Amino acid sequence: MLARGSRLGSYEVLGSLGAGGMGEVFRARDARLGRDVALKVLSAAFRLDASRLARFEREARVLASLSHPNIAALYAIEPFGDTHALVLELVERETLSDRIARGAVPYAEALPIARQIAAALEAAHEQGVIHRDLKPSNVKVRADGTVKLLDFGLAKVCDPIAPGSDPRAITLTFDGTAHAAVMGTPAYMSPEQARGMPVDKRTDIWAFGCVLYELLTGAPAFTGDRSSDVIAKVIEREPDLTALPLDIPSSIRRLVQRCFMKDARDRLRDIGDARIEIDTAIAAADGNEPQVPAAGSAWRRFALPGALALILVAVVIGSGMRLGTRRAAEPISPPAVSRFALPVSVETNGTGVGLAISRDGARLAYTSEKGLYVRARERLDAISLVGLSGPGAGAPFFSPDGQWVGFTDGQTLRRVSTSGGTALTIAAVGPAAIADWTADGIVFADMRGLFRVSPTGGSPQPLTPQLALEVGPRRVGGRVRVSSQGS
Repeated sequence: MLARGSRLGSYEVLGSLGAGGMGEVFRARDARLGRDVALKVLSAAFRLDASRLARFEREARVLASLSHPNIAALYAIEPFGDTHALVLELVERETLSDRIARGAVPYAEALPIARQIAAALEAAHEQGVIHRDLKPSNVKVRADGTVKLLDFGLAKVCDPIAPGSDPRAITLTFDGTAHAAVMGTPAYMSPEQARGMPVDKRTDIWAFGCVLYELLTGAPAFTGDRSSDVIAKVIEREPDLTALPLDIPSSIRRLVQRCFMKDARDRLRDIGDARIEIDTAIAAADGNEPQVPAAGSAWRRFALPGALALILVAVVIGSGMRLGTRRAAEPISPPAVSRFALPVSVETNGTGVGLAISRDGARLAYTSEKGLYVRARERLDAISLVGLSGPGAGAPFFSPDGQWVGFTDGQTLRRVSTSGGTALTIAAVGPAAIADWTADGIVFADMRGLFRVSPTGGSPQPLTPQLALEVGPRRVGGRVRVSSQGS
């Protein structure tokens, strides 16, 4: 620990800025150039450790290869007696983790931050540099809104062009024994990084998804009491995407989902694509780009044995059916049509089969007298998600990101992950309820009227006056007649 007033060459220490895994960082005054800088000094415990010294010098070489407005600059690496110090650009203000500690960052503020992080990673990746330790505490936001990516101490340089180079970066280091240690911060590691496997730039894309998720929700995607608990969740569990704010565009929701694909082959391929997606969303929010009208949807028909039918008319677009409205003055180009056959074999009790297709066409969900099932389009087998209690079970419906299936079981509205697990209760509903999952929440109709409720649960909010439906509907001109009270 260097005391205030200590001197390292022409640098006078003004105070401590913090400590990391290998070194301590101090605010210092450069007497020669008359400016304040950040000095990252190798810790005394590692000064005689050749591997730590090599990592320290590698960080300097990595930073020297990068020149970007969103990456903190390296000015020099200086030897001072038996130690070394990196002379770095001093970035004022708080880290992103300090900002998130006060709560979720509003969408309009979060996107420009995420866009600059993506731009910094893009510049690093173009130079063959993988950061491998992206997290909120390694990002600072200056008073003018400029984002600076810090700490390339775990970065790996991969030059796929150089003869004999390996384009994959190994995230293992050896401590002189037969044991390997995984490098990085567990809550932001990709599954392959957590397993100690070779990684490439897609490990940074996973971490970027973690940071963007935390920006928007105010909480990490993966938590646990111990590092091993966090790593287990990274490898085995899906993040709760329903925690994302309902007002974010579907494109950003899909972006987060693509960053979180556990198989790196299915993940977003290039961080530059994320930057472009965010740029488009920012331009649309600023009114610089025409908004594509939200896809409408049609309510499904649902017949309850004995006598009740509800038909709510809307628009069917694509493979997903969602509740919505369309402004007549805004024409919508017809979407591309995708046709495929998904034969299913189920046993029913005479009430029929409830069917739903995810909006990307990748999954089919259906109900039978035995339960709720989900099936991937490219597979022949279905997964049983949950048992149902009887003929009161309603047709299933997918969340916008396709990660959850909602359904009614008796007079309870519930949801379950498409990967299985415990079905979560959302709200109580009336008989013969039908529902759909929109960007604004879950909307359902029953004998009382039309309601909206949060996917995480709560009190349903009425959207229409209560309906008085005729039991035993009578047909008028081939249509079911529904009477209502109120205007």
